[in-house]
Amino acid sequence: MRLHRWMVVVAMVAAAVPARAESIAEIFKRVADSVVVIRTAEREAPDRPGAIATSEAGLGSGVLIDKDRVLTAAHVVQVADAISVQLASGETLSARVIASEPSADLALIQLERAPMKATIATLGDSDAVQVGDEVLVVGAPLGMSHTLSVGHISGRRIEHKLHGGFAGFELLQTDASINPGNSGGPMFDMGGNVVGIVSHIIFGEAGAGGLGFVATSNMAKTLLLSGKAMWSGMEGYMLEGDLARIFQLPQARGVLVQRIAKGSPAAKIGLQPGDRKATIGSEEFLVGGDVILEVHGISFADPDAHARLGEMLETLPPGTPLSIIVLRGGRKLELEWTPRAAPRNR
Repeated sequence: MRLHRWMVVVAMVAAAVPARAESIAEIFKRVADSVVVIRTAEREAPDRPGAIATSEAGLGSGVLIDKDRVLTAAHVVQVADAISVQLASGETLSARVIASEPSADLALIQLERAPMKATIATLGDSDAVQVGDEVLVVGAPLGMSHTLSVGHISGRRIEHKLHGGFAGFELLQTDASINPGNSGGPMFDMGGNVVGIVSHIIFGEAGAGGLGFVATSNMAKTLLLSGKAMWSGMEGYMLEGDLARIFQLPQARGVLVQRIAKGSPAAKIGLQPGDRKATIGSEEFLVGGDVILEVHGISFADPDAHARLGEMLETLPPGTPLSIIVLRGGRKLELEWTPRAAPRNR
């Protein structure tokens, strides 16, 4: 009995001693191999009419969330004609986009096959992190793979003007150092769980002290991993207010088509992308392409058009033709496309 009591006391004392927290170096060592480098190729529009478009190389980061799927930022891959993913082992695989939500700047890409060696990251609960919590960002800033930066959650923001004025979603603001090439890379909490995907940086007038913004992991779960998301392969810019008047739209709002990925649904629909660069005020975009006015009876003049389109596409039976009304060369034109079933995102 005495021995039994002694064992109970030892067990209670051991349970009362808190487990040693992992150091930043230990967390990095455990999660770093789940981070990948993403390289893309896409067509760069010419600066003037009549010039020939050139090929442009893009760089970003991503994180492996299961054996053959990578979570990244939509702007890294949305209009890419080709995508390659380099893993920590050095193995490089081609990939394709299977789901994307540009307004939240999130995308899911599928590798051509499972890599020979891979570390899979765990998606955490972004609602559980608080302002002031320490976080780690791992990516390929300026192409230097598996670079670590450490900072804190600085705030929670709703970004209403992300990617041309589409409806915004919640973002985490961080003071962790973020540079070109970090886009699409993961932000980890101190448990080594992915709580966000690096989206963009906003710089002050002097160009210094940039603020980093990260799309939350819970948005990724809701928008991309539900199995209902799709990829259009199109980048668009919402024209409204003065811009809608300058472009002489017949309604209050419309989506100016920017770039289109080769072989994408947008390309198969027959949408025409912009063919030259322009600057109006402080806004830079591509002009000369279609302006989408309406999709399947849902007009972009409606402020809730983006949400309504998402709901419609989720419930649209496979094989149902979609009608798209565009403004092309000052005239309205109807295009039709029959989408196939969206890929199952497991």
